[in-house]
Amino acid sequence: MAKKTCFVVMGYGKKMDYQTSRTLDLNASYENIIKPAVEAADYECIRSDEIPQAGNINVKMYEQLLNADVVVADVSTYNVNAFYELGVRHALRPYTTITIAEDKLVFPFDIGQIAIIQYHHLGEDIGASESRRMIGVLKNAIEKVGAKAECDSPVYTFLSNLKPPVMAKEAMHQAAQVVAEQAPSPAAPGPDQTTVRALMDQVDAAMKKKPSDFLTAKTLLSVVRGMMPNDSYVVQKLALATYKSKIPTTVDALKDAEQILLTLSPESSTDTETLGLYGSVQKRLWEETKDPVHMDKAIWALEKGFYVKNDYYNGINLAYMLNVRADMNRDTVPAEAITDFIVAERTRRKVLSIAEAALKPQAPAPAPTGDTEFWIKATIAEAYAGLGDDAKADESLQDAKKIPVADWMIDSPVEQLKKLRALLAKSPLDLIKQPPKAPSAEAD
Repeated sequence: MAKKTCFVVMGYGKKMDYQTSRTLDLNASYENIIKPAVEAADYECIRSDEIPQAGNINVKMYEQLLNADVVVADVSTYNVNAFYELGVRHALRPYTTITIAEDKLVFPFDIGQIAIIQYHHLGEDIGASESRRMIGVLKNAIEKVGAKAECDSPVYTFLSNLKPPVMAKEAMHQAAQVVAEQAPSPAAPGPDQTTVRALMDQVDAAMKKKPSDFLTAKTLLSVVRGMMPNDSYVVQKLALATYKSKIPTTVDALKDAEQILLTLSPESSTDTETLGLYGSVQKRLWEETKDPVHMDKAIWALEKGFYVKNDYYNGINLAYMLNVRADMNRDTVPAEAITDFIVAERTRRKVLSIAEAALKPQAPAPAPTGDTEFWIKATIAEAYAGLGDDAKADESLQDAKKIPVADWMIDSPVEQLKKLRALLAKSPLDLIKQPPKAPSAEAD
């Protein structure tokens, strides 16, 4: 006897919650809470990125929304696709839909009357005790709705005489034919037969290789983007892999990455990941071309990202670019150069405070580990270097290097520190310290 199925409606990857300016790792919710709970309840767990991509994915998605024995919808971060699919499920089935969300979500009016199970999300991860608690809560909810049909759809609650749709045998046969016709021949397997999840796992493996294989990552992400053209997480990773690949040339790769990021509308976006990537691409274009347009765009994007969220990544890069502009204006517009230099120092002090606080455990969240810990310590190293404390800068950088991360991640702050120290060697504040010139003979 086949297992009952549970279709999971949610975003995946890292998504920004615009209500709270936090970035949440939704894969952590899925892997640490939802999938274990579904499997503990003895259901087959299916998420969209785990469906083989043969033919039109929408056909399979709507089939799941209609036919799945249970649907669990996680609407955290106001994910528009998740809300839409939840609405479709509520229209199709009066029973067996469970809605969950992380506890800082501000619920829209239309779902305020739905029973929503809440859990605590730490951003990059889910705490072990919260995972255990929520697995038990969600498992019990799945078993309960599977055992007794009670209306959980507001559509069928308010339209009490409405009858749920049933696919006619002819329609079901036609749908099966559509799927069969769109499926590729078993003799010719290709990327469209795999899952988004499998491809993204290959992307991560390629980027973590020694040395990192950004060309393979870029190729795989291009395939994933074809499957999911509007997913910001995929677009962001594609932009990163593209400019890191340096193919066909460094400048061409950067310009390609710029065009990819423009599809996310950085001029109107408040997604700090998009703004940070766009700022980094513009920074590197400035370094390669010395076109001041790229320097101004970099400062604009990084400044916007920093003030939106006060995050250390955008802040430390903003401080660096302010030093770049100060150096450029040192001999021509000294007042502007001095202003940028001072603002850069102030920004670093603020970044240092943010980063050092982020490094400490804040119950119930543990101290950060892995990539996150590395970037925080690398940021602290650069902040100290920018403030003139080379001893603490070197100490923090050595601490960061002890963390096992991809080679390209280690290379990035090392290269940045070299550039920063070269800039600081020519401080515009020296212009203030210079003794005044002696009066000329003509003045007498």
